[in-house]
Amino acid sequence: MIKNILQKIMSPAGSAQEDDSRFRTLEQRIHFRFNNKELLRQAFKHRSYLNVTQENASASNERLEFLGDAVLDLIVTEHLYQNFPQEDEGRLSKKKSVLVSRKALGNIAAELAMGEYLFLDKGEEKTGGRKRLSNLANLFESLLGAIYLDGGYDAAREFVRRFLLSRMKDVLARTSYVNYKSELLELSQARGWGVPEYRTVEEYGPDHRKEFVVAARIRKKNLESRGKGLSKKRAEQMAARNLLRELNAQRNSKEESQ
Repeated sequence: MIKNILQKIMSPAGSAQEDDSRFRTLEQRIHFRFNNKELLRQAFKHRSYLNVTQENASASNERLEFLGDAVLDLIVTEHLYQNFPQEDEGRLSKKKSVLVSRKALGNIAAELAMGEYLFLDKGEEKTGGRKRLSNLANLFESLLGAIYLDGGYDAAREFVRRFLLSRMKDVLARTSYVNYKSELLELSQARGWGVPEYRTVEEYGPDHRKEFVVAARIRKKNLESRGKGLSKKRAEQMAARNLLRELNAQRNSKEESQ
């Protein structure tokens, strides 16, 4: 009996019947049923588990992760290109970097409880590998790679649409993917206005939740805007954003009067 228990613990997935039962709930959760169950199993084999199975490196999920990363990049790029026709390459790239970030993918994998199905060795298990954000993000990509191989591009795109692109607004809203200070600096130097200046004009609130008010100024334009945040860096970003908006408003007003 002890021998049987040990075999189940050390085995990558047990019998084919046990594998089907183990992953059936996940397949229902992701709305995709695999024809090739071996691909599904491999998508969840962390490299540490090869210490248990004594398989070669190609048996881990890293090759599928490599493929899934490329498939994800294409799907997200295609979606952004089609849905944001007025945005330039720079802003599209910033959006994409947020959508395919470790944080975004890891959070989705956590919501789908992918970590429960991950094959790990004891060392990785003890150090929290099942919940580690990097492992979860890699799982999202390896599973996507497996879906692509098993069901084709349309199936892969539907998976990404359902679990990532459908929440794109929320993902982007939670992340400040625009560096307003960099944009303001680039604009100011291009127009010959020099380098924008920042100064802290106010601090208030308790030490554990202090808020800062920062003023951003372009001296040659004699323009100043303020922003606030829970850190000086955040307040500077908000001040730069507000100053950019003021500059855009001035430009639009000038164009309308012509």
